[in-house]
Amino acid sequence: MILYYNPKADLPSAKDLPDSDETPVDNELQDLIPGLLKAMLALIWPERMDWFFGVDMGIYYHPKKPAIVPDGFLSIGVPRIIDSNLRLSYVLWEEQKPPTFVLEVVSETARKEYSKKKEDYAELGVLYYAIYNPLRKRKPRLEVYQLQGEEYQDLQGEPFWLPELNLGLGRAEGTYQGITREWLYWYNEQGERYLTPEEQLLSARQQIAQLTEKLRELGIDPNCDQRQ
Repeated sequence: MILYYNPKADLPSAKDLPDSDETPVDNELQDLIPGLLKAMLALIWPERMDWFFGVDMGIYYHPKKPAIVPDGFLSIGVPRIIDSNLRLSYVLWEEQKPPTFVLEVVSETARKEYSKKKEDYAELGVLYYAIYNPLRKRKPRLEVYQLQGEEYQDLQGEPFWLPELNLGLGRAEGTYQGITREWLYWYNEQGERYLTPEEQLLSARQQIAQLTEKLRELGIDPNCDQRQ
């Protein structure tokens, strides 16, 4: 695999390239799981503008070859927004930086996540590669690899701590978009799971309800404007 990073060359831009390989996902989890991780990052890093999370987006590494399209990927040290526009695809000769983290969600249709894709991401220079296989019974459903030299070495201890991201990745039972099952979540260094947007909203509503109840116990109408 040849990576093109020469900004002086006459190379196509993101506007000139397809934004995906137009291959539909064969499992809804391939959209939902990376979508959840992306939504959580927006809450974990509300002030940061130096990261980008792509979901089912093409990564172009060569102007004459098709893009690689992971289920999800995270790049650190790149602009969150480019010239007030949203990215159509992730073009390495424009970004000048490969993704830091890539996620593949395995479905019933094998897509070489443990072989060819693993080799491709290593050549691309992706530091962390995670594979989630919800159908596995005897082997770990979540595996995370770190690039050491030119090869991936598997990490141990879930949630897996990713120092360059200052985040951990792990599994837990939860509810997202009304679906209760095992999901992937981000964790802090103490091994505590970050809340999802839905969980934060529910927590805020519960706090408001508790405050309202306390005011009523004190004889204060929470709906009354005390300035009048």
